[in-house]
Amino acid sequence: MRIAVITPTYNEAENLPKLFSALFALPLDLHVLVVDDNSPDGTGRVADELAAAHPDRARVLHRAGKLGFSSAYLQGFRLAFQDPAVEAVVQMDADFSHDPAALPAMAERLAGCDVVFGSRYVKGGGVDRRWPVWRKGLSAWANFYTRTILNVPLRDITSGYRMWRRATLEGMPLERVHGRGYVYQVETAYLAYCLKYRMQELPIYFADRRLGQSKMSLDIQIESAVRVWQVLWEYRDVRRLGDKARLK
Repeated sequence: MRIAVITPTYNEAENLPKLFSALFALPLDLHVLVVDDNSPDGTGRVADELAAAHPDRARVLHRAGKLGFSSAYLQGFRLAFQDPAVEAVVQMDADFSHDPAALPAMAERLAGCDVVFGSRYVKGGGVDRRWPVWRKGLSAWANFYTRTILNVPLRDITSGYRMWRRATLEGMPLERVHGRGYVYQVETAYLAYCLKYRMQELPIYFADRRLGQSKMSLDIQIESAVRVWQVLWEYRDVRRLGDKARLK
């Protein structure tokens, strides 16, 4: 199974070479797509060098600036699907908070479902032991808040580490996704749930980034809290469509 790994980047020049090495050491048919938002630290140049060293397994999409997390993935999906051999797509951070070693288990799980979520909040999962109490509490609360409002049976609906079947993504109305920041993760998970796609969670250990700085900001957190309610309202037609399909 050919798997496209999409990783949005902004100032990840130190991490990318290590990530490529870790990914290409795995016993999987992985093809990497870096979506770089004109990183001032030269990430785009590093990505080009890595793609040149792996011409059959890597591509780079250069964008003019910081255009948003959501659009990076949506553009990445379209570019990945230009390869008819791609059967699955991975969403993955470049900073090693998402352990590449989990990918073989995710691929195995995908054989029996439509999307696999790397989950911090199922048995066997966890977050970085060095996180302060307030950060652990904020992450846990965000998941509780979101899944309660949307009534989605996922322990980690905000997880950014996912493996999708190509057909699943192609069957979702992604053109309706408007969240710019990390709420994009919630929005696409809710769409998959509304359309009754089969979802599984695989326990992962979410490590803090090794190098660089976090992209999380107060604006992103506020957008996420507000956008959840908008998602509940805007996708009520999709939820009804899924309910009708389930009853047939």
